[in-house]
Amino acid sequence: MMVLGTQSCHNVGELSEVSSARRAGVEMSRKLGFDDVRSGELAIIITEAATNIGKHAKSGQIYLRAISEGDKHGIEVLAVDSGPGMRDIEINFIDGNSSTGTSGTGLGAIKRLAHFMDIYSEHDKGTVLLMILWADPEIISENFWEIGNMCLPIPSETVCGDSWIAVGSENGLSVLVADGLGHGQGAAEASLLAVKALQDDPALFPARVMQNSHLLMRGSRGAAVAVARIDAIANELRYCGIGNIAGCICSQKSRQHLISHNGIVGNNMRKTQEFLHKWTDDSIVIMHSDGIGTKWSIEHYPELENRHSSVIAAVLHRDFTRGRDDATIVVFKRILN
Repeated sequence: MMVLGTQSCHNVGELSEVSSARRAGVEMSRKLGFDDVRSGELAIIITEAATNIGKHAKSGQIYLRAISEGDKHGIEVLAVDSGPGMRDIEINFIDGNSSTGTSGTGLGAIKRLAHFMDIYSEHDKGTVLLMILWADPEIISENFWEIGNMCLPIPSETVCGDSWIAVGSENGLSVLVADGLGHGQGAAEASLLAVKALQDDPALFPARVMQNSHLLMRGSRGAAVAVARIDAIANELRYCGIGNIAGCICSQKSRQHLISHNGIVGNNMRKTQEFLHKWTDDSIVIMHSDGIGTKWSIEHYPELENRHSSVIAAVLHRDFTRGRDDATIVVFKRILN
């Protein structure tokens, strides 16, 4: 399945910041083995997306990260702003259409060059644009799960104290989100021990992963941890949480919060309990650390549930990040043929 690397955030608005984001993307592409042509295409994609932010929203962010599928590599680019948004998305992708007097080829160029693209925009609320470029798009295998994520440190730190992991197969997926106590390197070391517990045995049920996390984290700062495990054959989701990781299953008919018990994994974990929930083909699961506020409602974003999981994660991160803590959100759903 696709693996998502660590994100870097590049603020854009000024021309020099556009150039900085482009250079970061090109440097990443070369490390991943992109040829000159593909690196040049990535440079165009980042430049056009960042320039659009400067023209229309005045400021925003470009998020870059490496992605992989087996031994194949690509780059995910997210352009995020809180600007005026678009009234008519489709018309903006037609060459020659511009609201700022330019040639109007930016979004059209992005659509032609990106191997995958998705967008969500609301008038007066902003735009999130997702672009993926692979070093070799002809050899990417089929995925069964769609996973999106934002995992970023508090502005005063360079290392995020939150961690997460997703491991799966055609008929099952396990996702873990951990929030190490405090911030910085010590918090990251604690949360990564929870990640290791799932990596060591992905077949374990959530309560057992939690118990193993507790053992591994003894002597560390400890963390809040939640684990979700989907069985697509049995149509069920098992969930176990300790601490303040928020979880929710959203579908067309309902929204159900996932329950966690009080405590600190690695320090004060008194009880582990799995909760069993129904899983349906249209289910979307959203898990996040307390760096993301809990008062969001996906129903307030028309058609957002139909967008790529990375777009959903970026929209909610943009609108509900508290700004005083590390912030992680993971969104996942099944890919239906």
